[in-house]
Amino acid sequence: MTDTASMTDATEAASTPAVATDLAVEVITVYRTFEQDTAPVRALRGADLAIERGEFVAVMGPSGCGKSTMLNLVAGLDVPDEGEVIIAGESLAGKDENTLAIMRREHIGIVFQFFNLLEGMTVLENVVMPAVIAGRKRKVAESRARDLLDLLGIGDKAKQAPGVLSGGQRQRLAIARALANEPTIVLADEPTGALDSEGGEEVLELFRRLHQGGQTILLVTHDQPVACAAERIVRMKDGRIDDDGLG
Repeated sequence: MTDTASMTDATEAASTPAVATDLAVEVITVYRTFEQDTAPVRALRGADLAIERGEFVAVMGPSGCGKSTMLNLVAGLDVPDEGEVIIAGESLAGKDENTLAIMRREHIGIVFQFFNLLEGMTVLENVVMPAVIAGRKRKVAESRARDLLDLLGIGDKAKQAPGVLSGGQRQRLAIARALANEPTIVLADEPTGALDSEGGEEVLELFRRLHQGGQTILLVTHDQPVACAAERIVRMKDGRIDDDGLG
């Protein structure tokens, strides 16, 4: 293949338009293997998953079953060896890092287990920053950030540093940040794992409220009580979907 043809193919892959669909996420027969010194680790072995807009889905499974790997693929933080990931009708196949970063800003909000907050900024700035990076005017970004902080019960902490917040409040801040750009889907990786039982329940109640408001959520956990907050529980085993929760 010539260099010109390769560039044309790459451009077409990056600019493929989204197809109108009721699905927020499609994971189609995805495989992912990680090479290790001792032996390859087959994290995903033909996994399939579909999530409709407005669904709250929890993916459960033991450590090593592939649930976090699948979350990373949906977020565009990793790419499959085989198979396809489609977000809001748009395939991620063949997209470069810059295009994937744009996709994340437009469609994905991520809530990490250990918060990943910007400790040198105020609570408000932590929520404003993703929207400003995405190109929103600062005044608009600040207005939405204040609304989100009020919604999540930490509006009075806007001028404080994240370090003075409790664990539950820090995770609420992380959720507000994930919602800053009005994402198609919120991805939550063990969001209660670093919290005590009271803080964990507060966070799950927030997810329930967001879901009731129409937010699509994909949560991964190994904890049954956490998974029960969702309307559908998907179970993974050995890199595949063992039960899609629809039957």
